[in-house]
Amino acid sequence: MAGNPYYAGPASDHFDGERFFNPGPSTDKSLIDVLRWRFTSKFAKWPKHPPVTPIRPDTRVDNCRVTMVGHATVLIQIGGINILTDPVWSERASPFAFAGPKRATEPGIAFSDLPPIDIVLLSHSHYDHLDLRTLRKLHHRDRPHLITPLGNDAIVRRAIPDIRVSAGDWGQRIDIDGGSTVTLVPANHWSARSTKDRRMALWGGFMLRTPQALIYFAGDTGYGDGAIFRQMRADHGSPDLALLPIGAYAPRWFMAPQHTDPEEAVQILLDLEASQAIAIHWGCFQLTDEPREEPIDRLKKAMDDRGIRRERFLALPAASTFDLARAIQSADY
Repeated sequence: MAGNPYYAGPASDHFDGERFFNPGPSTDKSLIDVLRWRFTSKFAKWPKHPPVTPIRPDTRVDNCRVTMVGHATVLIQIGGINILTDPVWSERASPFAFAGPKRATEPGIAFSDLPPIDIVLLSHSHYDHLDLRTLRKLHHRDRPHLITPLGNDAIVRRAIPDIRVSAGDWGQRIDIDGGSTVTLVPANHWSARSTKDRRMALWGGFMLRTPQALIYFAGDTGYGDGAIFRQMRADHGSPDLALLPIGAYAPRWFMAPQHTDPEEAVQILLDLEASQAIAIHWGCFQLTDEPREEPIDRLKKAMDDRGIRRERFLALPAASTFDLARAIQSADY
């Protein structure tokens, strides 16, 4: 693969002219590292098909309601706008229908029961986040506006040529309906769809600013030194709601640069001074070594150890809903 097939642009503090990179610690791992992980670690045994009773959301919501679909897929309904994060309804997080990580839990909303989707926030190109099968179905049904970091638009357009997509760099703001904006923000992560395109599309999170609330969706990220989260707080203010990853963290020697563990997710909550957080990236696809329920248990303990109310950072099972206004009104932060 000559050059970068997804993006061409000037070099920056996170792009060398061919590949993107994290300004902080590198997330790159060698083949030896991968083999060491695979041959020295053992996946915990997850329960088969934990029960999920899918729900049918309202068509529109005036305030702010969040419904957990599974993994990093969340339906955000706010101010009459319907937004999906990293939508994955496929059975496997893989380029293949017959192999790769398989869903442990059914989606919390059946695809046919989804309300009309206006916006899709797509954080990066890994298969557990960028699912072309689902994006095709959404495009054919609703033609939503896809917002994503640089280079991912080229990946999606190859499969869906007429999709409406806006690609941006970290710090770029994109206007959406209802006087709302989406700003792309950094993450400590990486990207790839194959062995030949590592870090050729950018990764990131999103700050969604609406008249009702400021919402942060982290996508995938490691904690690093925490500087990017403290800078987000300085640049954007304290989120009313943060969607933060807590799973796929073991073993730490391998996963720490790219995936937060529950204790680090709590630190992000504090760095951001977020009013409320909801856990994502756990319990759906078994990607790493830890037991399925361990992230929840560690999250609760981390909150207790820091003297923070457990209700401030919730790990919602698939098909659970959360009303932000009601939670903030009833809590004393």
